[in-house]
Amino acid sequence: MTGAPLLVLSGSPHARGVGHGRALAERLRGFLDDSLARLGHLTDRPADLDALRPDIAAHRAVVAEALPDLAAEIDGLAVGAGIDRDAAWLLQLRRELIGYSRVTAGDCTTYASAGAEPVLAQTVDLNGDLDDQIAVLSVSGPRHRSLVLSFAGLLGYLGVNDAGIAVGINLVLGGDWRPGVPPYLAIRHVLDTADTVEQAVEILRDLPLASSRAFTICGVDRTVCVEATVARRRVIEGDELVHTNHFLDSELTEQDELNVFAKNSSKRRLKTVLDAGIPKAGDTGGHHRLLATPPILVRDNGDIRHERTVAAVVLRPDLGEMRLWPGDPSTVQDQVHVLR
Repeated sequence: MTGAPLLVLSGSPHARGVGHGRALAERLRGFLDDSLARLGHLTDRPADLDALRPDIAAHRAVVAEALPDLAAEIDGLAVGAGIDRDAAWLLQLRRELIGYSRVTAGDCTTYASAGAEPVLAQTVDLNGDLDDQIAVLSVSGPRHRSLVLSFAGLLGYLGVNDAGIAVGINLVLGGDWRPGVPPYLAIRHVLDTADTVEQAVEILRDLPLASSRAFTICGVDRTVCVEATVARRRVIEGDELVHTNHFLDSELTEQDELNVFAKNSSKRRLKTVLDAGIPKAGDTGGHHRLLATPPILVRDNGDIRHERTVAAVVLRPDLGEMRLWPGDPSTVQDQVHVLR
């Protein structure tokens, strides 16, 4: 991995999607041709778009009602890339269509600190060898501009906006998943519209989410984590927060369905950050050492089904800055993007 392209997206929702699709058309078509966005490599079921169309349609109906602008942007992505409309929606729903995978080698370690110089940083641990699908989106949304990390046509994953809000994400497993808004689109909506941490929390409380996640939100004066199942939301607050892949709220731990071995890994990564302490916002070397060293760094074991660290980021909500290591952060150079 030598770098991630920066895509500047503006205009109407449809126009933003068309621009995204055109810029990555060859890459996205190749990805879809690789066993249907590599889903066939990750499950024991045949990868068949026609078989998935009913599930895709059920998710799309909820998204179109809750987030019509983003639904239009996804449709525009299909037009720009020259791909089937359902294939563009599949790119937003890969995790939800795969479903639970209780045995994980990683799945992101996130930490954040409020104060005069707030910072949010995390590894991105995914299966599917997705480091070749990274892009950074510079989005002019309906209310805010944002820098958004994207994988394989996703409209959102994590990012920072010009209101001083940064959002990170961790997989947690609990509750019944259902057709709804995928968490990555929820983050994009937060970055598009939220002026404050409080507004971000309310957005996540109200959206009909499709699946469980933990959302860490860092602003210039407050840091919170919203642990979410489809049916429940719990908010954890503190000057410094660390999250991995098990529920921290006592009311949600009883619903935690993470395999015991994966949970031990999650707890080990959490303890590693707590023991090390969160580096100061401007200590790039300190962040890099923490993010690029096992167990926070999850190395590639050669199995496409196993999660590994495919990126690391440091977000500065006060500066509107994203520092990104696209790929294994122990072996690649960082790139810096700033909202202007």
